[in-house]
Amino acid sequence: MSQRRGRMTLDDLRVLVEEGSIDTVVLAMTDMQGRLQGKRMAADFFLADTVQNAAEGCGYLLAVDIDMNTVDGFEISSWETGYGDFVLKPDFATLRMVPWHPGTAMVQCDVIAHDGTPVAVSPRQILRRQLERLAAYGWNAYAGTELEFIVFKDSYEQAWDKDYHRLTPVNQYNVDYSILGTSRVEPLLRRVRNEMAGAGLTVESAKGECNLGQHEIAFKYAEALSTCDDHAVYKTGAKEIAAQEGVSLTFMAKYNEREGNSCHIHLSLRDDDGVPVMAGEGDFGFSPVMEHFLAGQLACLAEFSLLLAPTVNSYKRYVPGSFAPTAIAWGRDNRTCALRVVGHGQSLRFENRVPGGDVNPYLAVAALIAAGLHGIEQSLPLEAEFTGNAYASDAPRVPATLRDAVELFAASEVAAEAFGKGVVEHYTHNGRVELAAYDAAVTDWERRRGFERL
Repeated sequence: MSQRRGRMTLDDLRVLVEEGSIDTVVLAMTDMQGRLQGKRMAADFFLADTVQNAAEGCGYLLAVDIDMNTVDGFEISSWETGYGDFVLKPDFATLRMVPWHPGTAMVQCDVIAHDGTPVAVSPRQILRRQLERLAAYGWNAYAGTELEFIVFKDSYEQAWDKDYHRLTPVNQYNVDYSILGTSRVEPLLRRVRNEMAGAGLTVESAKGECNLGQHEIAFKYAEALSTCDDHAVYKTGAKEIAAQEGVSLTFMAKYNEREGNSCHIHLSLRDDDGVPVMAGEGDFGFSPVMEHFLAGQLACLAEFSLLLAPTVNSYKRYVPGSFAPTAIAWGRDNRTCALRVVGHGQSLRFENRVPGGDVNPYLAVAALIAAGLHGIEQSLPLEAEFTGNAYASDAPRVPATLRDAVELFAASEVAAEAFGKGVVEHYTHNGRVELAAYDAAVTDWERRRGFERL
């Protein structure tokens, strides 16, 4: 192939289909929840028809809840509009092999209206818009996402039948950095690493984490859009591989009362010549760009938290002393702060520690860029570095609940300016749909407390 391992051009795909190596093409978009949605296409038909004409999918793919229930109140798709289709336009730069499925390739799509205009509320388009704003300054964003997950010996079907109770984690003790402990699940981790590399991702490492059965596989940073595309492929692929191995894994932000699954996001900027623009001659080796961009993160983090932490469960990670942040502060290599600055010179970047494993990467990275540009446009000064334990500080706090986050996002003038009122209304409504479902649920916690004793 003419691309790096696992990646291909359209001409490469034609050759592989002609020789019989590929018979299926997965056509996928990313929905509001960060999941791949789409269809599997016969490769011959894809080349003969879809390449030229694109494909279609029901508009409700951007207007349903987590359970795929149709939900009233979304302008993009409803019973009143007849639940019509939008266009799934393949981005051929995303063509890749899918090694965990025989004879299969994948291409990711932009969501387009029938008049050819991008669908503004689609996550990939939201990120594209922020990248275009950044490009007006001659800058490009590079990002890395660090997803954690918990692996169970139970299959997904067994977990469902157990109502997700009393599952058996693959490790019985904390295996953070443990070579011995991680060897117990190395056959699965090795397969995920190797097959993600075969899909064009650049694998760095795998390590154990703190919760029982918790692990992380890290991938090399890349241009922001490519990182988010890879992130979506990885989440789906890791679950599919786990299912093939008869086990299950979850990326949910807080599976139990122990440590949650984080998704720390690293971001840096380069100019069109590839020169880093965050490093400079200022304090800590910062450039003015870095100072204003980081100040924008601090200013917008609470208002944009809905895009970083999208579910009720997301907010249960934010517990003092848990390595999930509660304080909106920045520090150099300080894991108690929401914003951790690491690296120096060409590697200088910041890490946002707010997102969990349930994050939609396109929305989160778009939020980081929009926040940074707010800091640039307003020339916001950077507050002093925080040193010490930010959990015990009087710094502003990360919103404690989804309800708080929804209301902050809905009222945010910065969000309306950066994303457009339609996007704000769409994702505010999605947050309220999530809250309504949670408010209507009767939980095990309530039954345990009240069944006999009340």
